[in-house]
Amino acid sequence: MSDALPTESSGSEPDASPAPYDALLLLSFGGPEGREDVVPFLQNVTRGRGIPTERLEEVGQHYYLFDGISPINEQNRTLLTALRDDFAEHGLDLPVYWGNRNWTPYLTDALREMARDGHQRVLVLATSAYASYSGCRQYRENLAESLAALRDEGLRPPRVDKLRHYFNHPGFIEPVVDGVLACLEDLPAQVREGAHLAFTTHSIPVAAADTSGPVEAHGEGGAYVAQHRDVAALITEAVRERTGRQHPFSLVYQSRSGSPSVPWLEPDICDHLEELHGQGVPGVVMVPIGFVSDHMEVRYDLDTEAMAKAAELGLPARRSPTVGADPRFAAAVRDLVLERAASERGEQPARCALGALGPSHDVCPVGCCPARTPKPAAAGADAPAL
Repeated sequence: MSDALPTESSGSEPDASPAPYDALLLLSFGGPEGREDVVPFLQNVTRGRGIPTERLEEVGQHYYLFDGISPINEQNRTLLTALRDDFAEHGLDLPVYWGNRNWTPYLTDALREMARDGHQRVLVLATSAYASYSGCRQYRENLAESLAALRDEGLRPPRVDKLRHYFNHPGFIEPVVDGVLACLEDLPAQVREGAHLAFTTHSIPVAAADTSGPVEAHGEGGAYVAQHRDVAALITEAVRERTGRQHPFSLVYQSRSGSPSVPWLEPDICDHLEELHGQGVPGVVMVPIGFVSDHMEVRYDLDTEAMAKAAELGLPARRSPTVGADPRFAAAVRDLVLERAASERGEQPARCALGALGPSHDVCPVGCCPARTPKPAAAGADAPAL
């Protein structure tokens, strides 16, 4: 991008020391890497729900279309390299490890390796940018489970702190803006000016959305919806500034699962495409702001299902890329690491954030994104003592 987005921040610039932290953990969801992995992976994801194997085989059909390989692990390897390269280039002496919640390399194994390597203060980067139970609290629960497992093995587990939500950090926003601009330019010229921007994210149960974020943010949609709406507005305004065109936009959802009797956030992207077509909208750019990388729910739910729906309707459509391992995102992670380290040292570092919501909290408060059933969660105000 030729022009940087305006950034709001306060405080002083942090120095390049990660102290008191001695390692960073990249924590992600994980995904299968072969046909034989699909059902075991889905068993991990749905553990405790009693879903029969034959049903998991049905659910896994979209993985089989890609020979059972989810792109998420390879994308995390690329991000891991980008982070290490960025840290080395800028003199940040902080080793980076990687662990997944639901597939190899598993979170417990990564934390065990970190403990055996002598690390005792660990920052965690989750590949989920927003507040919600499944996008934050559940990661924290998994951290607590893994730390407890290490204690049971007689190891001294590290203290873990989670980096704040980064949905409105310029290093997350700017690559998405560039992707939207490229997609608009790729649309046929006759539909470009009137193209609609459909910002997509993972649908979650309405009840989970309404209780996402701190207690004071609870309400209709909670922090989950408010954060996505803010990002959508930011990107739309940045596009207007670059092109001089004000594109209509909406926030829509994808990848719904679970019982049909439970209300989930709507509208679904495919239903939305039908509605846009019925309104005479000439073209659409789908912008997956809810996802850090182009993993399976982007490749299948958008690139396969939604694009097929658009083709069926005769609606010109493009899908913009996620941030992935963009160098600006790697730099944003470095910025967040140094910011948090400075805060832990009692300093008042600058906290970069765009939009109306400002920078998110460092420590999840009590009552933030409450669990479906009460479980210990690390890296929060209600975290269990080590």
